[in-house]
Amino acid sequence: MKVGSVSCGVKIVGATSEASKIHFRILNREDGLPVKSAYVDEGTGEPVEAEDQVKGFETDKDDFIQIEPDEIKALKLTSEHTLEIGEFVPVAEIDTRYLEKPYYLLPADKASAEAFNVLREAMKNKRVAARSCVVLYQRGREVLIQPFGKGMLLTELRDHNDMVSEASAFEGLQKQDYDRDLLEIAGLLIDKKATKFDPSKFEDTYENALIAMIEAKRKGKKPPMAAPKPRENVVDLADVLRKSLAKEGINAKPPAGRKRKSA
Repeated sequence: MKVGSVSCGVKIVGATSEASKIHFRILNREDGLPVKSAYVDEGTGEPVEAEDQVKGFETDKDDFIQIEPDEIKALKLTSEHTLEIGEFVPVAEIDTRYLEKPYYLLPADKASAEAFNVLREAMKNKRVAARSCVVLYQRGREVLIQPFGKGMLLTELRDHNDMVSEASAFEGLQKQDYDRDLLEIAGLLIDKKATKFDPSKFEDTYENALIAMIEAKRKGKKPPMAAPKPRENVVDLADVLRKSLAKEGINAKPPAGRKRKSA
């Protein structure tokens, strides 16, 4: 990693893993054996061997330009093994929509540790992140580098052209009035449930349900019952908020101009 005339050796380590996820294979229902996927010719229905396959870009209906593997290979980048820092941006201004895949960044050796630590602490004190470009899997990737614990976090950034603008997504939303008293009640509820961001408490209910179903089938038992769908009904927002506060031990007065519903 190089910032001006300051440089240090670094290594990149993956920060995510899919090892704990459930993975399925496709089986033949008749004999229970795994099946293999194959590319077949749409015209003849015959399998096409790997050496006869070539990538194609469709320019018009059923009109393709063939792209040879060597042509794609020539476009791929080779790493220059230099993570050149182009600029620094305030952490507070980072648009989190662009953050895609994280990696850990750490000193490559003891000789690099001092410069690495100085850069990390300086960035931490200034509350900035570094922007750079690195070659990952033979493609140039825009990345953001931030201090993180004893090391740093390098995060791949999504391309701007891949983002859907909020203007188009929120186009149909209209400004609506709301009761100021309800806003105060909602704020009390938020304060009561305020906590620290702790991903270790997150739960993947779908993955857990898959594990429970597989374990039941392995033991020859019936799969667990699916959770019932929540009932959909029209509710009074004020009543819902007050009842939520009551469960948390907080008393809230009815908003002005509203009457409590009789039990």
